[in-house]
Amino acid sequence: MSVSIGDQAPAFRLPATGGRELSLSDFLGRPLVLVFYPGDDTPVCTKQLNSYNDDLAQFEALNAQVVGISAQSVDSHERFAGKHGLKFPLLADTDKAVAAAYGTLGPLGFPRRSVFIIDGDGAVRYAHRAIAGLTFRPVSELVDVLLSLPH
Repeated sequence: MSVSIGDQAPAFRLPATGGRELSLSDFLGRPLVLVFYPGDDTPVCTKQLNSYNDDLAQFEALNAQVVGISAQSVDSHERFAGKHGLKFPLLADTDKAVAAAYGTLGPLGFPRRSVFIIDGDGAVRYAHRAIAGLTFRPVSELVDVLLSLPH
Protein backbone atom coordinates (compact mmCIF):
# COMPACT_ATOMS: atom_id res chain seq x y z
CA MET A 1 0.00 0.00 0.00
CA SER A 2 1.21 3.47 -0.77
CA VAL A 3 -0.13 6.91 -0.04
CA SER A 4 -0.21 9.51 -2.80
CA ILE A 5 -0.71 13.25 -2.87
CA GLY A 6 -4.41 14.04 -2.57
CA ASP A 7 -5.20 10.85 -0.61
CA GLN A 8 -6.63 10.98 2.88
CA ALA A 9 -3.79 10.22 5.27
CA PRO A 10 -4.08 6.83 6.97
CA ALA A 11 -5.26 7.18 10.55
CA PHE A 12 -2.94 6.15 13.36
CA ARG A 13 -2.75 6.11 17.13
CA LEU A 14 0.67 5.48 18.68
CA PRO A 15 2.43 5.85 22.01
CA ALA A 16 4.56 9.00 22.08
CA THR A 17 7.19 10.77 24.12
CA GLY A 18 5.82 12.67 27.07
CA GLY A 19 3.76 9.69 28.30
CA ARG A 20 0.88 10.16 25.90
CA GLU A 21 -0.70 8.61 22.83
CA LEU A 22 -1.17 10.67 19.71
CA SER A 23 -3.39 10.09 16.71
CA LEU A 24 -3.79 11.72 13.32
CA SER A 25 -7.09 13.23 14.46
CA ASP A 26 -5.25 15.15 17.21
CA PHE A 27 -3.77 17.35 14.47
CA LEU A 28 -6.86 18.04 12.36
CA GLY A 29 -7.24 21.74 11.68
CA ARG A 30 -3.51 22.36 11.28
CA PRO A 31 -0.79 21.06 8.97
CA LEU A 32 1.21 18.04 10.12
CA VAL A 33 4.78 17.29 9.04
CA LEU A 34 5.05 13.53 9.54
CA VAL A 35 8.68 12.41 9.54
CA PHE A 36 9.41 8.67 9.27
CA TYR A 37 13.01 7.98 10.21
CA PRO A 38 14.94 4.69 10.44
CA GLY A 39 16.39 4.94 13.94
CA ASP A 40 17.14 6.90 17.08
CA ASP A 41 20.73 8.09 17.46
CA THR A 42 21.83 7.08 13.97
CA PRO A 43 23.97 9.69 12.17
CA VAL A 44 21.62 10.87 9.40
CA CYS A 45 18.47 10.63 11.55
CA THR A 46 20.11 12.66 14.29
CA LYS A 47 21.20 15.32 11.80
CA GLN A 48 17.73 15.41 10.19
CA LEU A 49 15.71 15.66 13.40
CA ASN A 50 18.12 18.21 14.89
CA SER A 51 17.76 20.38 11.77
CA TYR A 52 13.95 20.30 12.05
CA ASN A 53 14.22 21.02 15.78
CA ASP A 54 16.65 23.91 15.22
CA ASP A 55 14.19 25.50 12.78
CA LEU A 56 11.01 24.56 14.66
CA ALA A 57 10.01 28.23 14.83
CA GLN A 58 9.60 28.26 11.05
CA PHE A 59 7.10 25.38 11.27
CA GLU A 60 5.34 26.89 14.28
CA ALA A 61 4.97 30.24 12.47
CA LEU A 62 2.85 28.34 9.91
CA ASN A 63 0.88 26.55 12.67
CA ALA A 64 2.44 23.25 11.54
CA GLN A 65 3.23 20.41 13.94
CA VAL A 66 6.31 18.24 13.36
CA VAL A 67 6.07 14.61 14.51
CA GLY A 68 8.73 11.90 14.18
CA ILE A 69 7.87 8.20 13.81
CA SER A 70 10.17 5.20 13.95
CA ALA A 71 10.08 1.59 15.09
CA GLN A 72 12.00 2.04 18.35
CA SER A 73 10.28 2.00 21.73
CA VAL A 74 9.06 5.08 23.57
CA ASP A 75 11.92 4.57 26.06
CA SER A 76 14.43 4.78 23.21
CA HIS A 77 12.66 7.89 21.86
CA GLU A 78 12.69 9.53 25.30
CA ARG A 79 16.46 9.00 25.61
CA PHE A 80 17.06 10.26 22.05
CA ALA A 81 14.81 13.32 22.46
CA GLY A 82 16.35 14.14 25.84
CA LYS A 83 19.91 13.81 24.58
CA HIS A 84 19.27 16.20 21.68
CA GLY A 85 16.62 18.48 23.22
CA LEU A 86 13.98 17.61 20.62
CA LYS A 87 10.87 19.70 21.21
CA PHE A 88 8.43 17.75 19.03
CA PRO A 89 6.86 14.36 19.77
CA LEU A 90 8.40 11.06 18.67
CA LEU A 91 5.98 8.18 18.14
CA ALA A 92 6.77 4.48 18.58
CA ASP A 93 5.58 2.40 15.60
CA THR A 94 7.10 -0.79 16.99
CA ASP A 95 5.13 -3.16 14.75
CA LYS A 96 5.74 -0.89 11.72
CA ALA A 97 2.00 -0.88 10.90
CA VAL A 98 1.90 2.88 10.37
CA ALA A 99 5.07 2.79 8.25
CA ALA A 100 3.43 0.08 6.14
CA ALA A 101 0.19 2.08 5.81
CA TYR A 102 2.17 5.05 4.46
CA GLY A 103 4.24 2.84 2.11
CA THR A 104 7.58 3.63 3.72
CA LEU A 105 8.89 0.10 4.31
CA GLY A 106 11.78 -1.01 2.13
CA PRO A 107 12.19 -4.48 0.63
CA LEU A 108 13.69 -5.94 3.83
CA GLY A 109 11.03 -4.42 6.07
CA PHE A 110 13.16 -1.50 7.23
CA PRO A 111 11.43 1.89 7.30
CA ARG A 112 12.71 4.36 4.72
CA ARG A 113 13.41 7.97 5.57
CA SER A 114 10.19 9.66 4.42
CA VAL A 115 8.32 12.90 4.97
CA PHE A 116 4.62 13.60 4.47
CA ILE A 117 2.84 16.90 4.84
CA ILE A 118 -0.81 16.48 5.73
CA ASP A 119 -3.15 19.46 5.58
CA GLY A 120 -5.63 20.45 8.27
CA ASP A 121 -8.34 18.34 6.60
CA GLY A 122 -6.22 15.18 6.72
CA ALA A 123 -5.23 15.11 3.04
CA VAL A 124 -1.67 14.31 1.96
CA ARG A 125 -0.17 17.37 0.23
CA TYR A 126 3.47 16.25 0.01
CA ALA A 127 5.11 12.83 0.02
CA HIS A 128 8.81 12.04 -0.21
CA ARG A 129 10.21 8.54 0.27
CA ALA A 130 13.99 8.26 0.16
CA ILE A 131 15.52 5.30 -1.61
CA ALA A 132 18.95 5.28 0.03
CA GLY A 133 18.15 7.42 3.05
CA LEU A 134 21.52 9.15 3.17
CA THR A 135 19.99 12.58 2.71
CA PHE A 136 16.85 14.24 3.99
CA ARG A 137 14.45 16.95 2.89
CA PRO A 138 15.63 20.39 4.02
CA VAL A 139 13.50 22.64 6.20
CA SER A 140 13.28 25.22 3.39
CA GLU A 141 11.61 22.70 1.05
CA LEU A 142 9.07 21.68 3.69
CA VAL A 143 8.33 25.30 4.60
CA ASP A 144 7.75 26.11 0.90
CA VAL A 145 5.16 23.30 0.74
CA LEU A 146 3.48 24.55 3.92
CA LEU A 147 3.36 28.09 2.48
CA SER A 148 1.60 26.76 -0.61
CA LEU A 149 -1.26 25.20 1.40
CA PRO A 150 -4.54 27.10 1.49
CA HIS A 151 -4.93 28.88 4.82
